[in-house]
Amino acid sequence: MSETAARKDIQKLQRAIVDGLEHVKAHDIRVFDTSHLSPLFERVLIASGTSNRQTRAIAASVRDKVRAAGLAKPRLEGEENAEWIIIDCGAAVAHVMQPAIRQYYRLEEIWGDKPVRLKIGAPKPKPVTIPTPAPAAAVKKAVAKTPAKKAAAKAAVKPAARPVAKKAPTGKHAAPAVTPKRAAPTTAAKKIAIGKTTAKKIAAKAPAKKTAARKTAARKST
Repeated sequence: MSETAARKDIQKLQRAIVDGLEHVKAHDIRVFDTSHLSPLFERVLIASGTSNRQTRAIAASVRDKVRAAGLAKPRLEGEENAEWIIIDCGAAVAHVMQPAIRQYYRLEEIWGDKPVRLKIGAPKPKPVTIPTPAPAAAVKKAVAKTPAKKAAAKAAVKPAARPVAKKAPTGKHAAPAVTPKRAAPTTAAKKIAIGKTTAKKIAAKAPAKKTAARKTAARKST
C-alpha cells in the first residue's frame, strides 16, 4: 500500500472515531499523532464521559461508526465497570474515560507531544432573522404615500413647459390690418376748436373791412 493510500485510510478511521464520540456528546475530545512513538498505532484519541452509562454509549457509538465506514470491527475493553473503556481500532486507539480517571492517569502527557488539529463538531448554522411584519394600517399608509412621492419627484425634475407663441398667419389667411381709432374729442376740446375757427374767420374779414373804410374816406375827401 502506498503512503498516500495509508494516510487516507488513517484519516478516514480518525474521522469515523471522532464522529462516534461526538454522536453521544463526549467531552474534551483530543487527537494525537503517535506514529513516531509506537509502531503499533498511529493515532490516540482521548475523550470523557460523565457516567458509566454515557461511556458505554460512547464506546458503542464509535464501534458502529467505524463499521459503517467499511473498516474492521473494533475491540472493546473495560465495558464492565465503564470507568475507562479502550476501543482498539487497529491503526488508532480511543480511550473513553470518566473525568476523575482521566485526570489521574493523564494520558495526554504520555501521547500528547504531537496533537492533531481536527475540526470538532459540525459548524453551527447562522441564525435566520425573520423581519416583523408591519401593521396593516402602516402598510396602507406607505402604499398611499408612494404614488404621491413619485409624482412630486417627477414634477421637481421635469422643467416647466414654456408657452408656445402662435405665429401670425401670412398670405391669403392673413388678417386685415386694423387702423386704430382716434378717441372722440371731449366737449371742452370741441369749444376750443370752434373758438379757434371763429377767430380765424374774424381775422380773415378784418383786412377787407379796412380796405372798405379807406375807400369810403377817399370818396369823402374828393
